[in-house]
Amino acid sequence: MTAAAASAVASVRGVSKTFGARKALDGVSLEVAQGEMVALIGPSGSGKSTLLRSITGLQPIDAGGTIAVFGETVQKDGRVTGAVRRSRARLGMIFQQFNLVGRLSLFSNVMLGALGRIPGWQGALGLWPGADKKKAMAALHRVGVADYAAQRANTLSGGQQQRGAIARAIVQGAQAILADEPVASLDPVSARKVMELLVELNKRDGLGVIVTLHQVDYAIRYCERVVALKAGKVVYDGPATGLDTRTLVDIYGPEFEDAFWETKQ
Repeated sequence: MTAAAASAVASVRGVSKTFGARKALDGVSLEVAQGEMVALIGPSGSGKSTLLRSITGLQPIDAGGTIAVFGETVQKDGRVTGAVRRSRARLGMIFQQFNLVGRLSLFSNVMLGALGRIPGWQGALGLWPGADKKKAMAALHRVGVADYAAQRANTLSGGQQQRGAIARAIVQGAQAILADEPVASLDPVSARKVMELLVELNKRDGLGVIVTLHQVDYAIRYCERVVALKAGKVVYDGPATGLDTRTLVDIYGPEFEDAFWETKQ
């Protein structure tokens, strides 16, 4: 394995995933280096979320392909390996529906990012180390929601919850961020704030970021590299500036403008 492959956030080689008669992924290969911010785009059902879930090991792949995270093979020939647990500790996952515990305070949700560093019983009792508490408050300040630290998560707006999820990944000490449609449930103002935070983690902290997006305009605005999937295959992998009209028609069809979110608001 080359040094570049060993340090890559994800190395995907010949990966397919079949659900019944449908191939959600069909021989996908790509590599995302640490420090890159990559958008995964494509029509609904193109395989974006399946690919992201496969990288984390949440979705087993078909035999014949391999996936490595930071140089460790996490899936091979249809089997999830023992390295997947270590890889998940290094990956911060951001989901469309926030994945916060609604009855807990925002602060408690962010503290869950520290669970991998302390015994489970200690976390269950809320006996958090002082250093982690300080880290959590610093993360909440950084994402702009420290004033809501004591508030129950299910009373917060979608944008506030998503920023809390990003703070949780910061406390986790994630070395890369995988975000699955993180702005799909948000209004444009909140969506832009979340995307700006992901860009900051990429540029300031040097984290690799892979984000699936339905909004092509956001992919172009915030990500230098775009990977487009269609019917489970990679049909474009290159700079965001290369997404001209002809390429977008190839990806989305003649109604490609429907994928530009803010022009429809």
